[in-house]
Amino acid sequence: MPGPVPQTIRLHRSSAELELVYGTGEQYHLPCEYLRVYSPSAEVRGHGQGEEVLQTGKKYVTIKALNPAGNYAVQIEFSDGHDTGIYSWDYLFELGTHYEQKWADYLNRLETEGGSREPVSDPIIFKG
Repeated sequence: MPGPVPQTIRLHRSSAELELVYGTGEQYHLPCEYLRVYSPSAEVRGHGQGEEVLQTGKKYVTIKALNPAGNYAVQIEFSDGHDTGIYSWDYLFELGTHYEQKWADYLNRLETEGGSREPVSDPIIFKG
């Protein structure tokens, strides 16, 4: 059975969160960084089990735009240029209901693999 469809979706730019409100009274505030690192795109998920690509340096990523994808999903455009993830209503509900566990898993994976939430700045190179 498919998950519920959000009645309201609000982008809160000041807190960098996407708010999902459901008819059941449930609501979730999902940080942009969380949505970005759990993008359903092949770039993030890979093409099969075990091919997931750890996303690093996404702490300050924001959402530039939300675009409807039929009646079943939303496409999110992020400030880092990523825009290939189509977030189905089912997947957004899953991200909301399992936020704490998924976020803890992500932080543990970062620590285990030596990644960081902080973006890496490009070095300045002076040539003479």
